[in-house]
Amino acid sequence: MWYNTKVTELLGVQYPILQGPFGGGLSSVELVATVSNMGGLGGYGAYTMNPGEIYELDRQIKVATDKPYNLNLWVSDTDAVDGTITDTQYEEAKRLFRPYFEEAGIAMPEKPAPFKSRFENQLQVVMDIRPKVFSFMFGTLPQDVMEQLRSRGIKTIGAATTLDEAVALEASGVDMIIASGFEAGGHRPSFLAPAEQSITGTFVLLQLIKESVKVPVIAAGGIANRRGVAAALTLGADAVQIGTAFLATDESGALPIHKQMLFSDATKYTTLSRAFTGRLGRGITSRPALELSGKEKAFLPFPLQTTFMSSLRKAALEQQKWDMVLFWGGQIAPILKHHKAAKLMQSVIDQAAEIMTF
Repeated sequence: MWYNTKVTELLGVQYPILQGPFGGGLSSVELVATVSNMGGLGGYGAYTMNPGEIYELDRQIKVATDKPYNLNLWVSDTDAVDGTITDTQYEEAKRLFRPYFEEAGIAMPEKPAPFKSRFENQLQVVMDIRPKVFSFMFGTLPQDVMEQLRSRGIKTIGAATTLDEAVALEASGVDMIIASGFEAGGHRPSFLAPAEQSITGTFVLLQLIKESVKVPVIAAGGIANRRGVAAALTLGADAVQIGTAFLATDESGALPIHKQMLFSDATKYTTLSRAFTGRLGRGITSRPALELSGKEKAFLPFPLQTTFMSSLRKAALEQQKWDMVLFWGGQIAPILKHHKAAKLMQSVIDQAAEIMTF
């Protein structure tokens, strides 16, 4: 059957369909459980959560489903040297972004407080709760950590945006690799070269990686329906990861206006930008993303740029200035049809079976 792959065998799931593990509150227990209960692999992005929150999240998910699910973290969760910025960096960012804050009628934010990486403590939680699947982005993990995960029966998935990253991930001992094409919404999880230089399309990247690694490969980016699934599997993918289409469903943690935007004509235009978080990511085109293109040197490093922009985001949402808000979304969004996660899953499963011949 078309759905019997190396990934379904490794993960103990029925269908080779993974739900993108959205961070920043965009995931939800309901969405994870819906996908997992229907035979796929639900995913939750926990990189902004503290250890106690992750423990509680795990408890809630295990109440909602007894099926495997994926917990996702970021290996590198800051680009700020020593977690902070200089006064000069802060003043330059203020100068560049002041017109947007003035338009919204709000004060400029204070200099962001120093950021301390949370990954080490978050990783300990993963060791403790032992999710069936642990996926990670923005890097590789040391051999001793990989051994500890393996000894606990945790399957690992690393994200690659280039062939070099895929080779590095395989050498580190991951069980599976996500081939993350530049069509995908959200952050580009590049780690060996600048994200702006790591923008290969999903189906080219998939084929390059399949030729060079032996571990199963999961295609991500630009996949939202049966045709995308069939194309990815035909080109050698062992599974697919669907992001934007699940983000748009009622069950996701996205704001109602975010979901509304993902079903609007605005999705015809998406942009890769660092303007809102300091790391390159794709979302529906906004004025800051367009107007500040080429001025990235004045942006604050991740995640301090996110902190810096938080009050502007809040004000823009309250004032319905949608062109000043970052709404994450991939290039595939204009073809989205389903508002319910279960209907999306069932549609992909049923229709993929109609066109797959192996």
